[in-house]
Amino acid sequence: MTRRTPLVSAAATAGLGIVLLAHLGAKPRLIASPASTSGGGSGHASSHTGSSSSTSSGSSVSGTATGALEQYGYGELAVKLTVQQGRIVSATVVGLRTAETYSQEIAVQVIPMLRKEVLAAQSANISGISGATYTCSAYATSVQSALDKLHLK
Repeated sequence: MTRRTPLVSAAATAGLGIVLLAHLGAKPRLIASPASTSGGGSGHASSHTGSSSSTSSGSSVSGTATGALEQYGYGELAVKLTVQQGRIVSATVVGLRTAETYSQEIAVQVIPMLRKEVLAAQSANISGISGATYTCSAYATSVQSALDKLHLK
C-alpha cells in the first residue's frame, strides 16, 4: 500500500494541474454559427461593437444597433437589436464564442429563451435562467448597450 500512495498522489496532482491549465488557458473559440443559436443572422460572427442607424420621429425610434461584445465566464457574445417605431422586433446574437462545448450547448438552449424574454419585456430587464446566470447577464448587458445606442430605455 505504501508504494501506491505516492503514485496516486502524483496522478491526482497531475490531473488537477491539467484541469487548471485547461481552464486558465482556454481561449474562447467559435464553435457554432450565430445563426444556429439565434434564429437568424448573417451566419458569421462579428466581434465589433457595431453601429446604429436610427431615425426618430417624436418618441418612436426605428433602426438597428449591435450591443457591446460582452465577456462572461465561459465566452463572449453580442446581441443585435432591430427596433421599429420604438418596439424591439428582433434580437439576434451576432457574435458568440464559447470556451468549451458544454458552454455552447447551454448557449444554444438559453439564447432562444432570452430572445423571447427581450421581445416580451421590450427591454433588457429580463429574468435569469437557472444554470446559465453568466450567459443571461452578458445577453442582458449587450441588449442594454444596443438600446443605449438607439437612445431607448
